[in-house]
Amino acid sequence: MSTLAVIHQGRQGYWLSAPALALYFGLLVIPLLLTLVLSFNVFDYSSGINSDAYTFDHYSSLLGDPYFYEIFLRTFWISALTTLLCVVIGVPEAYILSRMGAPWRSIFLILILTPLLISVVVRAFGWSLLLGADGLVNQTLQAFGGSPMKLLYTPFAVVIALVHVMLPFMIIPVWTSLQKLDPAAEQAALSLGASHLTVMRKVVLPQIMPGVLSGTLIVFGLAASSFAIPGLLGGRRIKMVATLIYDQYLSELNWPMGAAIAVALLLLNLLIMLSWNRMIEGRYKKSLG
Repeated sequence: MSTLAVIHQGRQGYWLSAPALALYFGLLVIPLLLTLVLSFNVFDYSSGINSDAYTFDHYSSLLGDPYFYEIFLRTFWISALTTLLCVVIGVPEAYILSRMGAPWRSIFLILILTPLLISVVVRAFGWSLLLGADGLVNQTLQAFGGSPMKLLYTPFAVVIALVHVMLPFMIIPVWTSLQKLDPAAEQAALSLGASHLTVMRKVVLPQIMPGVLSGTLIVFGLAASSFAIPGLLGGRRIKMVATLIYDQYLSELNWPMGAAIAVALLLLNLLIMLSWNRMIEGRYKKSLG
């Protein structure tokens, strides 16, 4: 094949990728750049946004106010707890799912994926009905002689609803990794006298770690940027970063400050997720030699 033919084929590849690249830049890169520029615009409550003037005041306020530190800290510990619970629940569930035979595997896989077809807002309202002062949970407690508890508008309500919403995003990557696992490796370890717990810890878990890593990154990122569940189940008391951004944009009408908070959330999310990815990948490579 001549050099001109190779160059022609290479150009064809670029042209075929052009629609996807245009979509990527139009829907992701350009809006992010516009948000970044907006975060530096001067804002005044009497005149609004001045797009011709730029300032670092929004980032200075963000770094100097303990109020913002509290909200960011709350967002990340709730997201971390949600991720941990999804790992504890989702990994065993994915393992059980992978060991099921037909047709039960397909039935339970559909049951796991079906909630994704329902709006997050609808599911949040469902949890508010369950956890409310007169909800099913408190009615059950009273029926057994207990006193009603304040469950709604608490971190507990936000975490339990986030786990319910995010659990499929943990189960599916782990289940996909388990499909690549050779059952003969487990059988060989058992035949050599290893216990089931040792097999899980030494054989299964190191090999499904890429799926667990993918699941934790997806769950943490989605939980940290979640808006509907903190807004509906956390209320005004349990404010998270996404609800704070919403308030800045629509209540305060301070779009540059909202953009600055959004950029800070994105950067902190990337920093945490990249650090976690590097740490887990290092341990995964070490465990596999």
